[in-house]
Amino acid sequence: MANLKEVRNRITSVSSTQQITSAMKMVSAAKLRRAQDAIVQMRPYAGKLKEILENLSASLDNSDGIYSKQRDLKNVLIIVITSNRGLCGGFNANVIKASSRLIKSQYGGAKVSVLAIGKKAADYFKKTEYGIVGTDIPRNLNEMFDNLIFSNVVPVAEKIMSLFAEGQFDRVELVYNQFKNAAVQITTVEQYLPVAAPVNDNTKSTSLVKDYIFEPNKEFIVADLIPRSLKVQLFKALLDSHAAEHGARMTSMHKATDNAGSLIKELKLTYNKARQAAITNEILEIVGGAEALNA
Repeated sequence: MANLKEVRNRITSVSSTQQITSAMKMVSAAKLRRAQDAIVQMRPYAGKLKEILENLSASLDNSDGIYSKQRDLKNVLIIVITSNRGLCGGFNANVIKASSRLIKSQYGGAKVSVLAIGKKAADYFKKTEYGIVGTDIPRNLNEMFDNLIFSNVVPVAEKIMSLFAEGQFDRVELVYNQFKNAAVQITTVEQYLPVAAPVNDNTKSTSLVKDYIFEPNKEFIVADLIPRSLKVQLFKALLDSHAAEHGARMTSMHKATDNAGSLIKELKLTYNKARQAAITNEILEIVGGAEALNA
């Protein structure tokens, strides 16, 4: 039977952990509300803009759109979006695993570079051979989550677009967790550049889905709408990941709090059994001593 003091100390330790996980759950729930409102408001705009972008890209000649040029895959940039902190279940591990699978399955013959947004991805990929070399892409992008606004994302998106236009990268992919609800996050891989043509749901083939009337003209739309849409697409991915992070952490801390409660019940039962056994032993010793005196 366990020592009473050891069990009592463990009950105190687990109770303290339960208080911490409960507080973290409430903090994540409050942050999730704001992050969820932000992504829900962004999605309709970003979705329609992406649809227009894909249709416009499908109607362009390869020479018309610098962001829709298809090239041989020699240099690939993968943007991996994770969180800066842990304690959120498999949130970060799922993105890192998806990125590793993508590199090995699709880009085994290409030179792959990884741009990490989030400390967890940066810590993992800095130990690999996928570090970015010979480019002035901004590093240390972890601070973006401290003040996640569109104006802070624009310079990063513009730099990535310019490097693609210059031919330094032939394809850019996004890997992140898409927010569905507080309990579900969908690990998503999206082609960022070149802009992909829309896919017809009936034939599963690339085709022009809608015919738009361009005003003032197609050239102006190419110069203005496509860069704007690409910036919004990156910002939406960051908002998705931000909301998914808080949902994952809230769910993880909720489970941890429940598990701590179950463990405390088991420890209290063990403590009561040990205490009862100690009392029984003391009674037996007293009775045995009394009988020895009477003998």
